[in-house]
Amino acid sequence: MSMPLRQSLRIGGYLMRQKLARREKFPLLVELEPLFACNLKCAGCGKIQQPASLLKQRMPVEQAIGAIEECGAPMVSIAGGEPLMHPQIDVIVAELVKRKKFVFLCTNALLIPKKLDKFKPSPYFAFAVHIDGLKERHDESVCKDGVFDEAVAAIKEIKRRGFRVTTNTTFFNTDTPQTVIDVLDYLNDDLKVDEMMISPAYAYEKAPDQEHFLGVTETTELFRKAFDNGNRRRWRLNHSPLFLDFLEGKKDFSCTAWGIPSYSLLGWQRPCYLMNDGYAKTYRELIEETDWDAYGRGKDPRCANCMAHCGYEPSAVLATTGSLRESLRALRGI
Repeated sequence: MSMPLRQSLRIGGYLMRQKLARREKFPLLVELEPLFACNLKCAGCGKIQQPASLLKQRMPVEQAIGAIEECGAPMVSIAGGEPLMHPQIDVIVAELVKRKKFVFLCTNALLIPKKLDKFKPSPYFAFAVHIDGLKERHDESVCKDGVFDEAVAAIKEIKRRGFRVTTNTTFFNTDTPQTVIDVLDYLNDDLKVDEMMISPAYAYEKAPDQEHFLGVTETTELFRKAFDNGNRRRWRLNHSPLFLDFLEGKKDFSCTAWGIPSYSLLGWQRPCYLMNDGYAKTYRELIEETDWDAYGRGKDPRCANCMAHCGYEPSAVLATTGSLRESLRALRGI
C-alpha cells in the first residue's frame, strides 16, 4: 500500500469520528492556496489569470493556519500558484506539521535548490512535484524548455535529504495509454517516488488552452488501457481503489466537492478549486450556504466532463469506509 501506515490510521480514525458524530459533510483535505502567483505560465492553468494586484498578494501565516484549524481537516495540500514563492511558506508548513496535519506542498520544483534548506523532513510532510509527462511532453505542458530536467534533479535531491516525495501528473486528450505508462513507469521504477497522484485534465474556464481537456469517455478509455497488464497494482498510486475504479469507468459516484474544499486569498471557494461560484468568509458558511446538490455530472453542464479527484476521491473514500470488503481491499492496496 502506498499510503504510510501512520497516515492511514489517522485518516481512518478521523472518518470514524465523523461517522459517530453523524456529520454529513466534513473535509478530508483542504486545498490551501496562500498565493496565486507562479514562476511558470502553463497553458492549461487558470490560476495565473488573476488581476496583477491579486497576484502580488501573499496570505499571512495566521490566516492560513486559522483556516485549517477552523475546518479541522487532517490533510492539507498547499498549492497556488507556486507556493515556494511565498516568503513564509516554510513557517506555514512547520505550523501545520506541529499540529500533526499531513501536508503536501505542491511545486513545479524550480525553486527547490534555493528553498530546501528551510524545510525539515517529517512523516507529516511531503513535497508533491508536478510531472506532466516525460521530458518533451512535460516541457511542452509547462510552456518552458528544461523544466523537466530541473524537476528530476530536485526530486533526487529531495529524496537524498530524506524527505517524502510524491508527484502529481495531469493527463490531456493528447495523451495515449503508452504516454501514461511511460511517465508512471519512470516515476515509479526509475525515480522511485513514494507516491503518485494522477488527474484527468479539467477545463479551467480561464485556461489559455481549451482544446486539450479530456471528456468522460476519453478518460475511462485512457486509464482502462493504461492500468492493464498489472500496471495499476504495480504502481504506487496515491488514490483509493474505488477512485481508480471510477477512472476506469467500473464505478460511478456523485460529486462530493465539500470533502476537498479550497481556501485562498479570496476565501472559501464555491464549490471547488476548479470552479468559481463565489466565496464564503468562513468554512461554516461554505458548508451551510452552498447548494451542493446543484453540482456534479448530470447536474451542472460545467461538470459534464469532470472526473477530478477533488470531487470524486472523497466519494470513493466514503464508499470504501461504508463497506468492509472495500476497506479490506484498500488496506491491501489493491
